[in-house]
Amino acid sequence: MGAVSAAEGMEVVARVDPYLPAEDGVFADVPSALAAGGVDVAVDFTQPAVVYPNTLAYLAAGVHAVVGTTGLTGQQVDEIRAQADAGTANVLIAPNFAVGAVLLMRFAAEASRHMQKAEIIELHHDGKLDAPSGTALRTASLMEGDPVIHSVRLPGLVAHQEVILGGLGETLTIRHDSLSRESFMPGVVLAVREVANRPGLTLGLEPVLFGE
Repeated sequence: MGAVSAAEGMEVVARVDPYLPAEDGVFADVPSALAAGGVDVAVDFTQPAVVYPNTLAYLAAGVHAVVGTTGLTGQQVDEIRAQADAGTANVLIAPNFAVGAVLLMRFAAEASRHMQKAEIIELHHDGKLDAPSGTALRTASLMEGDPVIHSVRLPGLVAHQEVILGGLGETLTIRHDSLSRESFMPGVVLAVREVANRPGLTLGLEPVLFGE
């Protein structure tokens, strides 16, 4: 999270990495990092298997959380919401922090109100664990007409999505490409700055980006 530490007024005080030898500021697990203190906001881009207990641990410690890991179930999200509502820490969970991807979702939702049918093609690197992607699922949930989602996993890709809409004698294609993981950082920094001001659980970057 070099971009976070470089942002004005922010500092990375702890990093969790079980594959690195323990040293100052590097911890093997989330509980030990939280126990060390000094954390105001946790940023979690881990894996579906651990993001749920991690998020509950942040909330229990009174630490705000910005979560970009997809794969949480609806029940898990509901339980995170309940714990956030009952405590002092807030959570923002977003499937994609690239500003362009958030704009794509909004444009696709609006376009689906005026076109007859749509399909979504999401393309990611072959190491991505979930399919369809959280971004594609979020896009489909915002659109009318229950669009079909196609998932592609290939080496050489980063994160890409097309929404193709069809109408009478015309088509409309909306596409976003993340060419490097740096594309996510402006949205992450924005979320880190704003999560403390949004009580409970916020889903998606849209409420922050559009002032909703």
